[in-house]
Amino acid sequence: MRTFYRLIAIGLVSILSVLPAQAVLGPESFPAAFDELLKNQNLANPAMIVIDGNTGAILYEKNAYSQRKPASVMKILTGSVVLEHLDPLSTFSTTVNINRDSKTVIVRGSYDPWISLDHNTARKMSRASLPFIGFRTMSFVKEFNGGSLKNYKVIYSGLYSKDVSNLKAFWAKRNFKPVMKSVSDETALMALGEQVVAENSPTVAALLEWIMLWSDNQISERLARLSAKAAGYGMDEKGVDAVFRDILAKLEIDDSKLIVADASGLSRKNKITAKLMGELLYKLRKDEKYSLIYAGLPIGGVSGTLKTRFLTTAPTAVGLVRAKTGTLNGTATLAGYVQATDREYVFVTLADEIPKGNTALKKARAAIDRVLGRIAAPNIPAEISPAS
Repeated sequence: MRTFYRLIAIGLVSILSVLPAQAVLGPESFPAAFDELLKNQNLANPAMIVIDGNTGAILYEKNAYSQRKPASVMKILTGSVVLEHLDPLSTFSTTVNINRDSKTVIVRGSYDPWISLDHNTARKMSRASLPFIGFRTMSFVKEFNGGSLKNYKVIYSGLYSKDVSNLKAFWAKRNFKPVMKSVSDETALMALGEQVVAENSPTVAALLEWIMLWSDNQISERLARLSAKAAGYGMDEKGVDAVFRDILAKLEIDDSKLIVADASGLSRKNKITAKLMGELLYKLRKDEKYSLIYAGLPIGGVSGTLKTRFLTTAPTAVGLVRAKTGTLNGTATLAGYVQATDREYVFVTLADEIPKGNTALKKARAAIDRVLGRIAAPNIPAEISPAS
């Protein structure tokens, strides 16, 4: 058995030995090598920072204080405020009650970010189903109203306006056209009759993982607004801006160059610096409270939005990069962590001045991958060294 492991060790060392001498850069080589690598025209003068994951020391920076569009890298800020203000184990519920005496349907929600328009998808992913809510409500209205859908009204609380519109449209197509009115949760609670529907969606932790892995814009936006509400702010852009600045202040990170237009990164008005995001990633990694962000990040060549990255552009980095991607027309961003032998680096790359179009985007992504490929390396245990 020892001979078997020795052969494996020799094989690993042999594989590493055939790589070019400059295949893996050490920290002391970053400045000169990265300056050369980032001259790549496909990146069009990006902003970048590399931080030692152990000490927090800045090992490389370029345009690190320049305001750049983050695209979906903005979702890392969303993740941080979600874990600061919401219970990761909490779930979202939506109930429907019917008061026969007042002929009223009462819908009480908890601002579920993930009510599905497709019933099969809802059941497959343990999400609340809008068709189930809609059909079951209509069925009981008919039962309680002599087979008729007329003369009933609907009051509701804790629903997003888009979900209200979807529910109203669903019912209208089936000739249920009640007057619908938004009320306070207290009013809805006082009007409760017989419960006929109770739907739930996954935990906050599961939703956060989905955001990180697949960059879902709607859930990111909604969870950030719920976080703002929990922090005492409004569920709007101003509330999101305030709660983002609160978390940065708590972590002692300068927010003076932060511009917040939304929580998903879709707006081109959003601005961050590589320095801000690098410091945030470093501090989140050091605090167990925010560990779900790291755990949920896509892995290069393996999962989520990074599943097809690095496979051909930087094969040595496959499995060694955990990062949040960001994409807008003319923008390619990537921020997260890269494993390099015995240490981990925090990195941020914001290339928001590239030409528009898919061709330029693919070239920029490939260039970013290759830069990370120069520092990514597996952690080869020291015990195998003598086997070489």
